[in-house]
Amino acid sequence: MLPAISPKKIAASLDELWSPRVVAELDDSYVKVAKVKGMLAWHSHDTEDELFFILQGSLRIEMEAGTVELGEGDSYVVPKGVRHNPVADEECLIMLIEKKTTLHTGNVDTDRTRSLQEQLRPVA
Repeated sequence: MLPAISPKKIAASLDELWSPRVVAELDDSYVKVAKVKGMLAWHSHDTEDELFFILQGSLRIEMEAGTVELGEGDSYVVPKGVRHNPVADEECLIMLIEKKTTLHTGNVDTDRTRSLQEQLRPVA
């Protein structure tokens, strides 16, 4: 039997911002955690939805049709194909559920883009 995990504790232990780490697998999806602050990048995922769950702090998801404000315990699914830009004014801990095929920053490559190999690195 696998041990229980604490996504919030794992996210809090991360040193890098906007660098998600895979903490579990669920069928064809990964459960990821990240520590974020500032802006990621405007991007979309053409064929995958993306679930954001706020473990601590607050996150704003900017979209062309409007902005969603999320606080601790809130979640939001960004539908496939929707351009979005996650922004955290202060440090925020998040959990993501994404299909294994989801690219970190979708159709955009920035200095914050992380490969799947980077996201699969063990967490200390």
